[in-house]
Formats: sequence, structure tokens, C-alpha cells
Amino acid sequence: MSEENITKLDLKSKDILSENIENIGKLFPNVIVETKEGKKIDFDLLKQELSHDVVEGASEKYQLTWPGKKQAILEANTPIDKVLRPVKEKSVDFDNTKNIYIEGENLEVLKILQESYLRKIKCIYIDPPYNTGNDFIYRDDYRIDEEQELKDSGQVDEYNKKLIANYDSSGKFHSVWLSMMYPRLKLARNLLTDDGVIFISIDDFEYSNLKRLCDEIFGASNFVSNIIWYKNNSKGNVKLISNVTEYILCYAKNINNISEFRIAKPNAKLMCDVAKEMFEKNKKDIEKTNIEFRKWMKEHHITGGEKKYNKVDENGRLYTDKPLTAPGSKLYYEIIHPVTGKVCKFASRGWAYKKESFEELKASGHILFGKDETTCPYLKYFLDENIYRTPINHIQITANNANDMQLLGFNKSYFDYPKPSKLIEEILNFDYDSEQIILDFFSGSATTADAVMQINSKDNGKRRYIMVQLPEKCKENSEVYKLGYRTICDIAQERIIRAADKIRKETNAKIDYGFRVYKVDSPNVNDVYFIPKDLKQTKLGIFENNYKEDRTPEDLLIQVMLNLGLTLDLKIDEKMINNNMVYFVAENALVACLDNNVDLSILEEICKVKPLRLVFKDESFITDSEKINMKEKVKGLSPETIVSVI
Repeated sequence: MSEENITKLDLKSKDILSENIENIGKLFPNVIVETKEGKKIDFDLLKQELSHDVVEGASEKYQLTWPGKKQAILEANTPIDKVLRPVKEKSVDFDNTKNIYIEGENLEVLKILQESYLRKIKCIYIDPPYNTGNDFIYRDDYRIDEEQELKDSGQVDEYNKKLIANYDSSGKFHSVWLSMMYPRLKLARNLLTDDGVIFISIDDFEYSNLKRLCDEIFGASNFVSNIIWYKNNSKGNVKLISNVTEYILCYAKNINNISEFRIAKPNAKLMCDVAKEMFEKNKKDIEKTNIEFRKWMKEHHITGGEKKYNKVDENGRLYTDKPLTAPGSKLYYEIIHPVTGKVCKFASRGWAYKKESFEELKASGHILFGKDETTCPYLKYFLDENIYRTPINHIQITANNANDMQLLGFNKSYFDYPKPSKLIEEILNFDYDSEQIILDFFSGSATTADAVMQINSKDNGKRRYIMVQLPEKCKENSEVYKLGYRTICDIAQERIIRAADKIRKETNAKIDYGFRVYKVDSPNVNDVYFIPKDLKQTKLGIFENNYKEDRTPEDLLIQVMLNLGLTLDLKIDEKMINNNMVYFVAENALVACLDNNVDLSILEEICKVKPLRLVFKDESFITDSEKINMKEKVKGLSPETIVSVI
């Protein structure tokens, strides 16, 4: 047996460009050409393949374009050589939580997540920079040709930083913003489930461009709605018309896969569950259950329309009722009381429903009779039949820039115009899935994480969030810096901790309050490529070990998980076996021992769980024969296990 029988893992991010070329080649093999750089597409041939007429040259067409668009497309398809590293000291309940917080530039993070979260994100909400004329926005490492830039924009700038101020005096004002948004939205679409949706907050200024950009990336047929947010806080020095609205564009991955949107009414499902649980605990004692449930409602400050559902019936269902009569009704027919057998009295008022409808309501248990025929029958409305409502494209929630942060004990809001958590709650409730993954890659103050916990606390949901934020540094003379916060991520993580504590105290809900922190970093492997004249004797040591000295086995494990398509929230158990640390991910989905020296006697213990994948470091084996012996032993103990080295 040769060493080739052992899989060698490729630890680079997914090469989307090469994959796209291969997919096009399957449909049109003749458009693939070989070059010294590898396979490429002959676009003239591809154009002809997609046309019923002879393609002779460029023609006018309706499309959204801008200086730098081609580079933006290229940027979306270009793989990166970055990794995620766990930061346990910043995490809360790392071993058990399913929530993820990633510190890093969001374009890099989206590329890193392409393999593990492909078609796994049910909902994305983002609140990107609004391009108001002096905002800092992301600038990626692409440029348009200098001569073309001079021609198109009238100026030449050097953009070497991730954040730049996009002033409205710039000739490329809209182009820079569009080039920033394009690759991020393109990569985000890949992560959505087939029935997933994305919500994007925006104002008037870039609304039209964003709409056309989303039409191109998601498809105009997958446009769901333009949701109008009435924020009710106009600016004071407006000369013309005071603007009190913003927008939230909603697109589906595939609108045909979405049956309907339903918003869960606040506390409705939780109330039904609690009433049923009390009913069973009290051995179906209705009177005792009603007393206990109304006490629970008062303790949990149940308000709004759900407050009226405060009666428990003989089946443990919550309901409210109203008389079956209707003023001015001309519907007169006899209703026989089920106990006395006499005709129910209703004075001069007619019934609210036709005879046929009444019989259907009676058969389904929706009619409540009094003690005798002298009491008017009532119509019962069950809460478990009214948990949801159909959303509308208008949300009225007042924007108070500091309110959420102040309620959590912060002196002021440290973010410019953060969205209210109630707004995000309303949006996330559009698609009622209590176990979905929600991604926000412009997470800012982590309002989305706060909103996810709020929703879960109301219906005992298991929604999980992934927050992504660039760790922008706080100014040293700022108030937050003096309080010990060094980056925006530090403030946001503290906000999540405080929000979790507040929700826990107010609701006592048994939900996930923790989060795992990861950070984007340079590759785990050493760069061993040197120009001969630069290779010094002192550098020869790096050839003894491929991995950087500051990298831990946990760092390598996370990289292996992502490259194998495993998500970042999976349970990781550690076990010391014969002086080797062994990691068990999701029990047996992945087992890894990433020590420099491996005692092969540990294989018997490892193979008891029948791992799907077993991974070691290449350096763990002194000789190739030792590596082959390991492979043979695993094959005998667990034939289905795939063995790999990194």
C-alpha cells in the first residue's frame, strides 16, 4: 500500500471560480480552453452558445454597470488563504453554545464559510453602510485601471485600507459602494437555504442601485417585498421634506420554495405551551389551572392582544370568547341547549352566523354554552389557532438610537444609528422557523444577536445566530476606550452578554445565551517560499514543522472542520488517550489527533466510535511506513473510516 491511499486535505478556502468553470464546462465543453494558467472560458464561444443569432460584437442592453464591476465579480470568485481561530477567553459557554461571533473582514469570512455553510443559512439580515457622503465603507484589494479611472471618475486614489471614507465629492461615489456590496451579496446568496431569504436595510440614496443589484444577483423574480420602516424620528434641519422612513429589501433564494410568511404573535406559542403544561400537571383541574395561569401572565407582564386569551378549557387550550349574537343580524333559527334541551334565548338580536356555519363551529368545539338556555351561547377563539398573522410591508417602530444600549446599562450609544432590536425581531419573525440559522455580516452593535435571544425567549425557540464584524479599533481618546473597550467587537460582545443577562432575569427562559468567538487570521502553515538570497541559516527551522509556533491543535481542528464542511457550532469533546489529545467532533463526524507524535495504540480506542473522518498531522509520523501502518490498522478496526493528514 502506498501513501497515496491516505487523503491529503487541502486547507485553502473554496475555489469558487474553478468550480464555476467546471460547471460551465459540463454544459458547454467546447468553450473551455487550456492556457498556461489552467482552464479558462472562451467568452466569445460562450456568447454564441447562448444566442439564437450570430453574435458579431457588443450590443446595447439593459443592465447595471459601473467602473470596477468586473473586478468586483473577480473578487467574489477569488479564493483566500485565511483561517478562523477560536478565541475561548472571549467566548461564553464555548463548549455548549450554538451561537457564533466572528471578528474579521466580512468578505473574507463569507469566503471561509462557503464550504461549511453552503445552503444552510435560512435568514440573512444586514444593515450595510448607507453611503451618506462621509461614511467609512469597506474597500477591497481590487482597482480599476488607472487610465480608465481617470477617464471615468476624474481622479486617482490609492485604496490600501479595508475602510475608506467615501466622500460624495468622489467621482466614483456610487461605484465604490456598489463594488463593496456586489461580492458580499453574491457570496451571501450561496449560503442561503433553498427556501432562505435575505433582508437588507437601506435608505433612499442607494435604494435604486441596491434594488437593481439584488435583481441581478438573486433574480428579479425572487423579489419578495420592499418593507417600509416608519421610524418616526425626522431630522430637525430639513429644508424640503422630512424623511421618517427607511426601507428593508427582501429577496428569496427561490421564491417558489416559500409557501408563506407568518409572524408569530408575541408570547402566543409560549402561552399555549405553559397552559397545556399546567393543565396536565394539575391533573386536568380547570379551575386550578386558570388561577395558576393568570398568575403566570401577571408575573410575565403579558400585554397586547394575547392578554385576552386567559381561559383554559376542558382540553387545556387557551381561549377567549364573545357572544354569538350580532347587533342588527337577521339570522333567526333555533339553537337547542345541549343540557336542558330547550331553545336558547337571544331576545331581539339575531345570530352572527348562518345555520350551516353554526353547526360546523359547534362540531369543531368552538361554541360555548351557558349553564342553561337563558344564557346566550358564546363563540370561542382558541389562541393555538391564532398564533400567526400575515405580515405587511409596513413596520412602525420608533427609532431611538440609544434606547437599547441604555437599557443594558451603557451610558450612551457607541454606534451611529443602530437599528432597534424590536425592528429586527419583527423582520426575523416573518419566516416562523424556530430552529433556523440567522446571519448578520454587518453586525455592528450585535442588535441581531439581541433580537434572536428575545424571540427565542418568547417561544422557547432554538434559533442560532452568526455575527460577523470587522474589529475596528476605538479611538484612544474616546469614552469607550477609557472604559476598556479596544474594538467595536469588544463593545458588541459585552452588549450580547448584558442583553442575555437581562433576558434571563426577566423571563427565566431556558435558551442559548452563549456564543463562540472566532477571529480571522493568517494561515496556520508557515510560508516556506523564499528567494534563495533571502534564506538564512536561522530560518531553516521552519522546514521542520509546517505550522506556526503560535498555533494550537484547536486552531488546526477548526480549519479541518471548515474544510470538511462541518459547521462551527458542533460539539467538540476532548479526551486524553495514552498521552495524546484526541478531539471528537459531533461524536464521530470527525476525530482528530493533531499532536506532533502519535502513539498508534490510541487507534483501538478511537475506532470504537467508528469515526466518519480521522485526521492526523503529516508530521505526526516519522516515516511513510509508519503512516501506512496506521492506515492499515484503521482499515481493520473501522473499514468505513476515511483517514486524512494535514
